[in-house]
Amino acid sequence: MSEDSKAPPREGSLDAPFRRPIAWQDPDYYDLAKVEAEMERVFDICHGCRRCFNLCDSFPKLFDMVDESPTGELDGVDKKDYAKVAEACTLCDMCFLTKCPYVPPHEFDLDFPHLILRYRAAKRRAGEKDFVREELGKTDRNGKLAKPVAGLANWATARKNTPLRKFMEAVAGIDAEAELPKYHGRTATDRLRDPLAPNPQGPAFGQRKVALYATCFVDYNAPDTAVAAAKVLALQGCEVKLVYPECCGMPQLEAGDLDDVAGKARRTAAAFAPYIDDGYEVVALTASCGLMMKFEWPLILPGDHAVGRLSAATKDVAEYVVELSKTFGLVEGLKPVEGGVTFHHACHARAQNMGAKSAEMLRLIPDTKVDIVERCSGHGGTFGVMKETRPMAIKVGRPAARQVTQKANGTLCSDCPLACKHLGQLVEGEAGAPTREAHPIEIFAAAYGVI
Repeated sequence: MSEDSKAPPREGSLDAPFRRPIAWQDPDYYDLAKVEAEMERVFDICHGCRRCFNLCDSFPKLFDMVDESPTGELDGVDKKDYAKVAEACTLCDMCFLTKCPYVPPHEFDLDFPHLILRYRAAKRRAGEKDFVREELGKTDRNGKLAKPVAGLANWATARKNTPLRKFMEAVAGIDAEAELPKYHGRTATDRLRDPLAPNPQGPAFGQRKVALYATCFVDYNAPDTAVAAAKVLALQGCEVKLVYPECCGMPQLEAGDLDDVAGKARRTAAAFAPYIDDGYEVVALTASCGLMMKFEWPLILPGDHAVGRLSAATKDVAEYVVELSKTFGLVEGLKPVEGGVTFHHACHARAQNMGAKSAEMLRLIPDTKVDIVERCSGHGGTFGVMKETRPMAIKVGRPAARQVTQKANGTLCSDCPLACKHLGQLVEGEAGAPTREAHPIEIFAAAYGVI
């Protein structure tokens, strides 16, 4: 077909979007001049569209800078101010997935989150690193250090411990008012070292085997989530084993350390390979980690067979329970949840493009009110913790917190435990009383009476 006979480009996302592999091993990927030239191209298109104005603070910052510039166009914005746009991005992927009409295969070829990722990687390569955020991102090291002194660590980081929290704020920039995750002396790995016996009366008995990927947060900070998932799946007759090689690398991705992420992907894929060979399906217990395994790792290592196999074998825990219910049916015995449930549909769950599976799972519980809130929590890794960015996290999260308050349900849950904690704190400020917080699979397990 000649150039003249090609169909003209169509406006908007009228074809299925796709993402290009991340060219992190190409030296040009880290060339700041080329990165800023691409940012200028993309930001100018964003300025002309403005469809994303209400998603996060990146776009209002960009548009305000343009509007307040001498020319009223992007050429009036100093490139050094591009950093303000990048800082406000949490890599939630919502602009790419839900708003942008110019994602591939459109000829404009926009992928705003991965452009911000490239910018951070280039800045990192140029020597710009945030020491505290780097150290907070070493979740496995931090979890192992805190485990034998969990009580002391939790005492030291409690919000009510004002002197120490003020000291942490002054020295490390960790906001004294931010609720921090708690550590446990017995991790999920400890508690599920011996696999649970599958229920021989379960509808999936002898037909399903599951390797639960604990994730760093669940292993060290929320082991009840892993226990709840294991008990629910074992009750359905599944053979369940907990597997936790190491962190998925989401903190390192957000910092632009793609070489480290690639190493984690290779090692984790190698650890799961024997299980996949033996017929196990992989189930992730937090949305961010599921997103990494399903989508980000294959884009970072597109030619890696083991990573591709792991991606294809991975499901979110609620996605898996819903699939079991449709394929085999579920064991009877679910009891209503008193007071109702508000489910916050986290961005990293939405970015998996699987639908609101946790809400679908919770609606399998009889006579239980389940409401969905689908606005950004504003958290995003360390975004809701650091003194510098916490005000922005609160600003972005307040509309979601108001919706949660208006639902007036007794329990708040989210696919993202950090988002749930952040929203819970905002809701307490709105309503003046704490809300029960839980992972959706914990609510489901409680409805069965197994936890």
